[in-house]
Amino acid sequence: MNEKNEQKKVGIVAYLSLIFAIVFFSGFFAKAAGWLGVLDFTVLNGDYGKIIGEGGKSFTFRGTGGYGAKDGFLFALNLIPTVMFALAVVSVVEYLGALDAARQLLTPLLRPLLGIPGSTGLALIASLQSTDAGAGMTKLLYDEKEITNDERTIFAAFQFTAGGTITNYFATGAALFALSAADGSMAVTVPLIVPFVVIMIFKVFGANLMRFYLKAASKKQ
Repeated sequence: MNEKNEQKKVGIVAYLSLIFAIVFFSGFFAKAAGWLGVLDFTVLNGDYGKIIGEGGKSFTFRGTGGYGAKDGFLFALNLIPTVMFALAVVSVVEYLGALDAARQLLTPLLRPLLGIPGSTGLALIASLQSTDAGAGMTKLLYDEKEITNDERTIFAAFQFTAGGTITNYFATGAALFALSAADGSMAVTVPLIVPFVVIMIFKVFGANLMRFYLKAASKKQ
Protein backbone atom coordinates (compact mmCIF):
# COMPACT_ATOMS: atom_id res chain seq x y z
CA MET A 1 0.00 0.00 0.00
CA ASN A 2 1.55 3.30 -0.98
CA GLU A 3 1.67 6.49 1.07
CA LYS A 4 -0.28 8.38 -1.53
CA ASN A 5 -3.33 6.20 -0.92
CA GLU A 6 -3.03 6.58 2.86
CA GLN A 7 -2.94 10.39 2.67
CA LYS A 8 -5.91 10.64 0.32
CA LYS A 9 -8.95 12.31 1.86
CA VAL A 10 -12.17 10.32 1.92
CA GLY A 11 -15.42 12.20 1.36
CA ILE A 12 -19.09 11.37 1.73
CA VAL A 13 -19.32 10.10 -1.86
CA ALA A 14 -16.63 7.50 -1.12
CA TYR A 15 -18.50 6.20 1.92
CA LEU A 16 -21.80 6.09 0.02
CA SER A 17 -20.19 4.16 -2.84
CA LEU A 18 -18.69 1.73 -0.30
CA ILE A 19 -22.11 1.16 1.28
CA PHE A 20 -23.60 0.58 -2.17
CA ALA A 21 -20.85 -1.91 -3.08
CA ILE A 22 -21.28 -3.83 0.18
CA VAL A 23 -25.04 -4.08 -0.33
CA PHE A 24 -24.61 -4.92 -4.03
CA PHE A 25 -22.21 -7.82 -3.45
CA SER A 26 -23.68 -9.07 -0.18
CA GLY A 27 -26.74 -10.77 -1.67
CA PHE A 28 -29.06 -8.85 0.64
CA PHE A 29 -31.47 -8.06 -2.21
CA ALA A 30 -31.05 -11.37 -4.07
CA LYS A 31 -34.61 -12.47 -3.23
CA ALA A 32 -36.13 -8.98 -3.16
CA ALA A 33 -39.37 -8.52 -5.06
CA GLY A 34 -39.81 -5.95 -7.80
CA TRP A 35 -37.21 -3.41 -8.82
CA LEU A 36 -35.10 -3.84 -5.66
CA GLY A 37 -33.47 -6.82 -7.38
CA VAL A 38 -31.35 -4.40 -9.42
CA LEU A 39 -29.38 -3.72 -6.21
CA ASP A 40 -28.00 -7.28 -6.23
CA PHE A 41 -25.00 -8.54 -8.16
CA THR A 42 -26.34 -12.02 -8.97
CA VAL A 43 -29.70 -10.66 -10.16
CA LEU A 44 -28.07 -8.23 -12.60
CA ASN A 45 -25.50 -10.85 -13.57
CA GLY A 46 -28.41 -12.97 -14.76
CA ASP A 47 -28.29 -16.45 -16.23
CA TYR A 48 -28.08 -18.15 -19.60
CA GLY A 49 -31.17 -19.30 -21.42
CA LYS A 50 -31.97 -23.00 -21.65
CA ILE A 51 -31.82 -25.24 -24.70
CA ILE A 52 -34.73 -27.68 -24.73
CA GLY A 53 -33.62 -31.14 -25.74
CA GLU A 54 -35.25 -34.51 -26.32
CA GLY A 55 -37.91 -35.40 -23.80
CA GLY A 56 -38.26 -31.81 -22.66
CA LYS A 57 -34.93 -31.82 -20.84
CA SER A 58 -33.22 -28.43 -20.63
CA PHE A 59 -29.51 -27.74 -20.99
CA THR A 60 -27.21 -24.73 -20.95
CA PHE A 61 -24.92 -24.05 -23.89
CA ARG A 62 -22.32 -26.34 -22.23
CA GLY A 63 -24.59 -29.32 -22.68
CA THR A 64 -23.90 -32.52 -20.73
CA GLY A 65 -21.21 -35.20 -20.83
CA GLY A 66 -18.41 -32.91 -21.98
CA TYR A 67 -14.80 -33.50 -20.97
CA GLY A 68 -11.25 -32.46 -21.72
CA ALA A 69 -9.96 -29.20 -23.13
CA LYS A 70 -13.14 -28.41 -25.07
CA ASP A 71 -15.38 -28.64 -22.02
CA GLY A 72 -12.80 -26.70 -20.00
CA PHE A 73 -12.91 -23.94 -22.61
CA LEU A 74 -16.70 -23.67 -22.37
CA PHE A 75 -16.47 -23.63 -18.57
CA ALA A 76 -13.95 -20.75 -18.74
CA LEU A 77 -16.15 -18.96 -21.27
CA ASN A 78 -19.02 -19.29 -18.81
CA LEU A 79 -17.02 -17.36 -16.17
CA ILE A 80 -16.13 -14.36 -18.33
CA PRO A 81 -19.38 -12.34 -17.95
CA THR A 82 -19.35 -12.71 -14.14
CA VAL A 83 -15.74 -11.60 -13.74
CA MET A 84 -16.07 -8.76 -16.28
CA PHE A 85 -19.21 -7.43 -14.63
CA ALA A 86 -17.74 -7.62 -11.11
CA LEU A 87 -14.55 -5.82 -12.14
CA ALA A 88 -16.54 -3.17 -13.98
CA VAL A 89 -18.58 -2.40 -10.86
CA VAL A 90 -15.41 -2.33 -8.75
CA SER A 91 -13.78 0.09 -11.20
CA VAL A 92 -16.73 2.47 -10.88
CA VAL A 93 -16.89 2.41 -7.06
CA GLU A 94 -13.09 2.60 -6.90
CA TYR A 95 -13.21 5.77 -9.00
CA LEU A 96 -15.72 7.16 -6.49
CA GLY A 97 -13.35 6.35 -3.62
CA ALA A 98 -14.93 3.19 -2.18
CA LEU A 99 -11.57 1.40 -1.78
CA ASP A 100 -10.14 4.36 0.13
CA ALA A 101 -13.18 4.33 2.42
CA ALA A 102 -12.89 0.56 2.88
CA ARG A 103 -9.21 0.92 3.69
CA GLN A 104 -9.94 3.41 6.46
CA LEU A 105 -12.98 1.66 7.91
CA LEU A 106 -12.08 -2.03 7.57
CA THR A 107 -8.30 -2.12 8.12
CA PRO A 108 -8.67 -1.93 11.93
CA LEU A 109 -10.86 -5.06 11.69
CA LEU A 110 -9.25 -7.10 8.92
CA ARG A 111 -5.61 -6.42 9.83
CA PRO A 112 -5.71 -8.14 13.24
CA LEU A 113 -8.33 -10.71 12.17
CA LEU A 114 -6.74 -11.89 8.90
CA GLY A 115 -3.59 -9.85 8.41
CA ILE A 116 -4.93 -8.14 5.28
CA PRO A 117 -5.79 -4.46 4.61
CA GLY A 118 -9.30 -3.01 4.56
CA SER A 119 -9.09 -2.44 0.81
CA THR A 120 -9.81 -6.17 0.42
CA GLY A 121 -13.23 -5.68 2.02
CA LEU A 122 -15.18 -5.52 -1.24
CA ALA A 123 -13.43 -8.57 -2.66
CA LEU A 124 -14.07 -10.43 0.60
CA ILE A 125 -17.79 -9.68 0.49
CA ALA A 126 -17.99 -10.51 -3.22
CA SER A 127 -16.22 -13.85 -2.64
CA LEU A 128 -18.95 -14.90 -0.20
CA GLN A 129 -21.44 -14.71 -3.07
CA SER A 130 -19.33 -15.50 -6.14
CA THR A 131 -15.99 -17.30 -6.20
CA ASP A 132 -15.20 -15.92 -9.65
CA ALA A 133 -15.90 -12.31 -8.71
CA GLY A 134 -13.80 -12.64 -5.56
CA ALA A 135 -10.87 -14.13 -7.46
CA GLY A 136 -10.97 -11.48 -10.18
CA MET A 137 -11.13 -8.64 -7.65
CA THR A 138 -8.24 -10.14 -5.67
CA LYS A 139 -6.09 -10.20 -8.80
CA LEU A 140 -7.00 -6.57 -9.46
CA LEU A 141 -5.96 -5.60 -5.92
CA TYR A 142 -2.61 -7.34 -6.35
CA ASP A 143 -1.99 -5.81 -9.77
CA GLU A 144 -2.66 -2.35 -8.35
CA LYS A 145 -0.30 -3.10 -5.41
CA GLU A 146 -3.07 -2.76 -2.85
CA ILE A 147 -1.96 -6.08 -1.32
CA THR A 148 1.37 -7.89 -1.14
CA ASN A 149 2.03 -11.42 -2.35
CA ASP A 150 1.74 -12.80 1.21
CA GLU A 151 -1.52 -10.93 1.78
CA ARG A 152 -2.85 -12.31 -1.48
CA THR A 153 -1.94 -15.84 -0.38
CA ILE A 154 -3.68 -15.39 2.99
CA PHE A 155 -6.73 -13.90 1.31
CA ALA A 156 -6.83 -16.76 -1.20
CA ALA A 157 -6.79 -19.25 1.69
CA PHE A 158 -9.81 -17.47 3.18
CA GLN A 159 -11.69 -17.60 -0.13
CA PHE A 160 -10.70 -21.18 -0.95
CA THR A 161 -12.35 -22.49 2.22
CA ALA A 162 -16.07 -22.82 1.40
CA GLY A 163 -15.97 -20.57 -1.66
CA GLY A 164 -19.16 -18.69 -2.52
CA THR A 165 -20.35 -19.37 1.04
CA ILE A 166 -23.61 -17.44 1.05
CA THR A 167 -24.78 -18.66 -2.36
CA ASN A 168 -23.87 -22.32 -1.83
CA TYR A 169 -25.02 -22.56 1.77
CA PHE A 170 -28.41 -20.90 1.50
CA ALA A 171 -29.17 -22.23 -1.99
CA THR A 172 -28.02 -25.84 -1.53
CA GLY A 173 -27.01 -26.55 2.05
CA ALA A 174 -30.22 -25.09 3.47
CA ALA A 175 -32.15 -27.94 1.82
CA LEU A 176 -30.81 -30.25 4.54
CA PHE A 177 -32.86 -28.38 7.13
CA ALA A 178 -36.09 -29.45 5.40
CA LEU A 179 -35.31 -33.18 5.69
CA SER A 180 -37.40 -35.31 8.03
CA ALA A 181 -36.40 -38.40 10.00
CA ALA A 182 -38.31 -41.71 9.76
CA ASP A 183 -40.53 -40.75 12.70
CA GLY A 184 -41.50 -37.47 11.04
CA SER A 185 -39.31 -35.26 13.22
CA MET A 186 -36.83 -32.81 11.75
CA ALA A 187 -33.54 -34.50 10.81
CA VAL A 188 -31.52 -31.35 11.57
CA THR A 189 -32.47 -29.59 14.79
CA VAL A 190 -29.84 -26.84 15.04
CA PRO A 191 -30.79 -23.33 13.84
CA LEU A 192 -29.98 -22.56 10.20
CA ILE A 193 -27.44 -19.89 11.14
CA VAL A 194 -25.30 -22.12 13.39
CA PRO A 195 -23.53 -24.18 10.67
CA PHE A 196 -23.02 -20.97 8.68
CA VAL A 197 -21.25 -19.36 11.64
CA VAL A 198 -19.07 -22.47 12.03
CA ILE A 199 -18.13 -22.27 8.34
CA MET A 200 -17.16 -18.61 8.69
CA ILE A 201 -15.06 -19.36 11.80
CA PHE A 202 -13.12 -22.02 9.94
CA LYS A 203 -12.63 -19.73 6.95
CA VAL A 204 -10.89 -17.31 9.32
CA PHE A 205 -9.04 -20.22 10.96
CA GLY A 206 -7.75 -21.48 7.59
CA ALA A 207 -6.58 -18.01 6.57
CA ASN A 208 -4.68 -17.63 9.84
CA LEU A 209 -3.06 -21.03 9.42
CA MET A 210 -1.66 -19.77 6.13
CA ARG A 211 -0.72 -16.48 7.81
CA PHE A 212 1.29 -18.24 10.54
CA TYR A 213 2.90 -20.58 8.00
CA LEU A 214 4.11 -17.62 5.92
CA LYS A 215 5.52 -15.94 9.04
CA ALA A 216 7.33 -19.13 10.07
CA ALA A 217 8.72 -19.59 6.55
CA SER A 218 9.98 -15.99 6.42
CA LYS A 219 11.72 -16.41 9.77
CA LYS A 220 13.55 -19.50 8.53
CA GLN A 221 14.76 -17.61 5.48
